[in-house]
Amino acid sequence: MPIKKIQVGQVWKKEDSGDSYLVTKVYNEALATFAVLRKTGSETDAPLRIRVGHAGASPTLPGFRFAQESEEF
Repeated sequence: MPIKKIQVGQVWKKEDSGDSYLVTKVYNEALATFAVLRKTGSETDAPLRIRVGHAGASPTLPGFRFAQESEEF
């Protein structure tokens, strides 16, 4: 089930490592939307700033998949 929008509090999994990341901020800058993600359980790691992409009408985070879809969070 595709998501309708990326929101603060959502959990996304990094595709290459399987690590979980929490969306802490979503903002617009010029003509692009960005999401700030922080690795769950690690306050010392630097947050990641990811440009939001689109697959049809659904927003995506390149290199990540929505964790609640897979029920693996």
